[in-house]
Amino acid sequence: MAQGMDHSASAARSRHDAAIVQFPHQPALQLIYDTAPIGLACLSPDCRYLRINQHLTEICGISVEDHLGRFVRDCVPALADSVEQIVRSIVETGEPVIGVEVAGQRKDQPEDRFWITYWHPLRAAGGEIVAVNVAAEEITERKRAEQEMARAKDAAETALRHLRETQESLIEAEKLAALGRMVAGVAHEINSPVGSGLTVASSLQRKAELFAAEAARGHLKRSSLNEFVDLIQQASSQLVSNLNRAAERVQSFKQVALDQSQPHRRSFDASEMTEQVLSHLGRELRNRGIALKLRLEPALELDSFPGAFGQVLVNLVTNSLIHAFPDNRKGGIDIRLRPADADHIELLLADDGCGMTPEVKRQAFDPFFTTRRHQGATGLGLHIVHTIVTEKLGGRLKLTSEPGAGTSVQLVLPKVAPRAG
Repeated sequence: MAQGMDHSASAARSRHDAAIVQFPHQPALQLIYDTAPIGLACLSPDCRYLRINQHLTEICGISVEDHLGRFVRDCVPALADSVEQIVRSIVETGEPVIGVEVAGQRKDQPEDRFWITYWHPLRAAGGEIVAVNVAAEEITERKRAEQEMARAKDAAETALRHLRETQESLIEAEKLAALGRMVAGVAHEINSPVGSGLTVASSLQRKAELFAAEAARGHLKRSSLNEFVDLIQQASSQLVSNLNRAAERVQSFKQVALDQSQPHRRSFDASEMTEQVLSHLGRELRNRGIALKLRLEPALELDSFPGAFGQVLVNLVTNSLIHAFPDNRKGGIDIRLRPADADHIELLLADDGCGMTPEVKRQAFDPFFTTRRHQGATGLGLHIVHTIVTEKLGGRLKLTSEPGAGTSVQLVLPKVAPRAG
């Protein structure tokens, strides 16, 4: 029985080989096979190399002598399992296998190389599959280019992520800087009434000591009593007035700071919010000799984000201070707030400063663009304004400027800000 099985296998192998042996006697086909621009091979059903063309030996770094007639497993053990599985599938199903990528190393070159392969059954006259034709095209350069592109993409995405993180950090720093300017203004606004109150209280304290001494000596006169009572009334009135002013400043700043730090939406009066926010910049404006003119129509109720609204105001005014009035130039800023239509309000900020060239105007809202970098500007002020207005508040803005003719920024904001999502 064993001899019968060996004889049968030998006969099958002979038929396979005979089918291939007929191939060389067809000169035209042999020429095509040998000169094809891709690697070609023919494998028996038991995975022996029956034929290899010249191009395959070149791209794979192999020799015909070392492979022809030998099993794939003996020649390339690393690929044997995959090759045998593909050949077995073709023999069993009769279907070709297309576009299989193969990776490996040539003996003479240590770096990885890549091929894409196509596997088709070779049938005898009776229709039975006697071999499998394999076509291999080297795609090493393409794969390396793809890998380079993938690495470049990863590097670009990493750089973009770092840039965004840096930008977010700078934006937060810009917000804190704006809040710091407001703190300085609030400190001045509070210091004035508190200082006046302290002066009144000190004067009252001295008068009370003199009155108490006079009363202790028994020399108290009605006129002295009446004078002391009048003084107490005046001092009390001034103290209450100054303390109320300080309390109002503190309360105003607390609300603005809360809106800045907690970006929640709520209903608020746009005119009142504008006055509150800009009042904290009053000292800086006065020190710079910049007159601020407000024309705010009352009762402009918004269902929006007061912190974002205040941030826009602070950035616009600060941008004018830094860029519109260089070298301690004096001037004015005019802010107008009014209805635009039934569903929108218009906020217009105009200064009479130095204006912008067309090139500067074109880049004004670009992140990190500034003409005052040597003075510590980050180039994020107007970029933050644009981002907040268009993305957070759901509005639009328009910049108008000419060299020497000042700058105006028009904002049109919806009375009801868009809901997230």
